[in-house]
Amino acid sequence: MKKRFVHTPEGVRDIYGPEYMKKLAIEDLLHTKFRSFGYQDIQTPTFEFFDVFSREIGTTPSKELYKFFDKEGNTLVLRPDFTPSIARCAAKYFMEESLPVRFCYSGNTFTNTSNLQGKLKEVTQMGVELIGDASVEADAEAIALVITSLLSTGLQNFQISIGDVEFFKGLCREAGLSEETELALRDVISEKNHFGAEDLLIRENIPENYRKSLLKVTELFGNYEAIEEAAKLVQNSVSKEALSRLEKLYERLKAYHVDKYVSFDLGLLSKYHYYTGIIFKAYTYGIGDAIVKGGRYDSLLEKFGKTSPAIGFVIVVDDVLEALSRQNIDIDIQTNDTLIVYFDSTYTKALKKSFELREKGICVTLFPCSAIPDGKDCESAYEIYETYARSSHFARILFVEEDNIRETLLTTTGRMEENWHE
Repeated sequence: MKKRFVHTPEGVRDIYGPEYMKKLAIEDLLHTKFRSFGYQDIQTPTFEFFDVFSREIGTTPSKELYKFFDKEGNTLVLRPDFTPSIARCAAKYFMEESLPVRFCYSGNTFTNTSNLQGKLKEVTQMGVELIGDASVEADAEAIALVITSLLSTGLQNFQISIGDVEFFKGLCREAGLSEETELALRDVISEKNHFGAEDLLIRENIPENYRKSLLKVTELFGNYEAIEEAAKLVQNSVSKEALSRLEKLYERLKAYHVDKYVSFDLGLLSKYHYYTGIIFKAYTYGIGDAIVKGGRYDSLLEKFGKTSPAIGFVIVVDDVLEALSRQNIDIDIQTNDTLIVYFDSTYTKALKKSFELREKGICVTLFPCSAIPDGKDCESAYEIYETYARSSHFARILFVEEDNIRETLLTTTGRMEENWHE
């Protein structure tokens, strides 16, 4: 006897019913906001050649990729990250384009890791990429779009933490770190592992004054004063220029009237090594990890043959949905769906009514009435179907009887009932 598998593998899950309706509603809100800023939809493949996400690109480590082979023997991977795919696509189809292009996207990403800590291996992400604009105004647009997008979902209590990778790189060059040591230090600092970073610098025989400066970055976070404090720490031009850009960015964000959602973190780094400048993450209550990650990646497109600056971000839809739930924020599901319940003798009448409503663009579900408990009347059945309709987010229920159609409009506050006698 063949064994039937009804459970999902570790790290993935089914989503259906009202929960999925809420997820689709959030995706629609985010997509509407992306489009309002002029971003055009793009779709890239769920799997790509391995090289698109290789170590040279600076994306997800190989051991965390889902890898498989095609018939020609090529190594393929399920995408763990959208940005390299968008960069590849832009380099291929917009090689000669000199003006900025804006993309927005939606889809699932896959990470093959055993260190889940409550996270899923497959998550839905939505994001944007602004390619061909190196200005601080592009940085401000991306961050302002993050904030307005999150606000559109109903979230109110969140914070955007902003840093600049170049600030850290400048300190590393000033201290004489090799590229390999810099990347290793970047990894431990991104994990907020202060002791691991100190141990690494001691093993590399980095002079004490430089060690103190590099370790100090983990303490440079908070409001605008964090930038002023960081300025006292550095002498090199690269780090100073990064701080100057953060100052300009802050002014632009004030012009967008979103500065109250912004803080700064000069120790903010990422495991994705393709980030080159501004980097940011969004955090909210009830979620242990960032619900938004983004930044500037001015060198990534060169890996695919096109020299072009770029900035973008990704919103983890599943985490936004979880945050809304934990913060008891209701997701408004707009629907005109109608449930029609009929008896054998009223089937034709119910079917005719379904035709009329569908012609008006209303979604109709037909149910035969088979739920009258023994010894009970139609009223008991009606209560059963009304409860079902309300829990399934129908806008109304029509109970088709011999001599009338009983209509109840279902709202979050109660019911409005009307009888149509015939």
